[in-house]
Amino acid sequence: MKVVIFCGGLGMRLREYSEAIPKPMVPVGYRPIVWHLMRYYAHFGHKDFILCLGYKADSIKQYFLKYDETVTNDFVMREGGRKVELLSSDIQDWNITFVDTGMSSNIGQRLKAVQPFLAQDEMFLANYSDGLSDLPLPRVLDFFQGKPEAVACFAGVAPTSSFHLVKVTDAGTVENIRHIREIGMRINGGFFVFRKEIFDWMKDGEELVQEPFQRLAAAGRLVSYAHDGFWACMDTFKEKQMLEDLYSRGQVPWEVWKVNGERSGP
Repeated sequence: MKVVIFCGGLGMRLREYSEAIPKPMVPVGYRPIVWHLMRYYAHFGHKDFILCLGYKADSIKQYFLKYDETVTNDFVMREGGRKVELLSSDIQDWNITFVDTGMSSNIGQRLKAVQPFLAQDEMFLANYSDGLSDLPLPRVLDFFQGKPEAVACFAGVAPTSSFHLVKVTDAGTVENIRHIREIGMRINGGFFVFRKEIFDWMKDGEELVQEPFQRLAAAGRLVSYAHDGFWACMDTFKEKQMLEDLYSRGQVPWEVWKVNGERSGP
């Protein structure tokens, strides 16, 4: 199943990095966050990627064109480095399609731009390029396929914010205050599954989760898979540091490809 990844945003809340490199290329450990996401999908057998490019597209292209397998794989070096034998591989069997979807396009426009590359697919996967999770993808697909009326599905995750929601009267009296995680609400965590009919619900220029999803919800054609495991997005510098801290401590629940809890690379 093909995987569409939206890689074209500006990442303004990560300006410490995004002024030099695009947000998908911001590193977590030895690899950019988009690599971690692609490695997640590849683990489950989905290795045909379509990258929707925009801001600093050349940086993403050059990274994969000059990809160094030795960074995250064991290898044998011979003849003073003139010969290198890889003992394992990350991306040798990946297919990656690089598509320029515009500098200022929204997610819906980027998805529409790659529609021709999905013409033969009854279903496909899609995701933002800044979120990591241990989401059980096969269960998500089983859940979605068990709902033939559904056109779209996304992971519903608990908010990671530490804010409290407050109910206040017109006079300013606080009636209730509860932590955001206590109210049972979920947020869109990405990790989309779509049937090809999604394009029939989209109009030119629309943002994906605004008008199209509203129409699908009203028609009972939008579903969400509730996930209470690990999920984190790298939307701010603080969140980037959190992922780095987890990586440095070896606490990497999104690395579902690990064997017996051991990291296969650095």
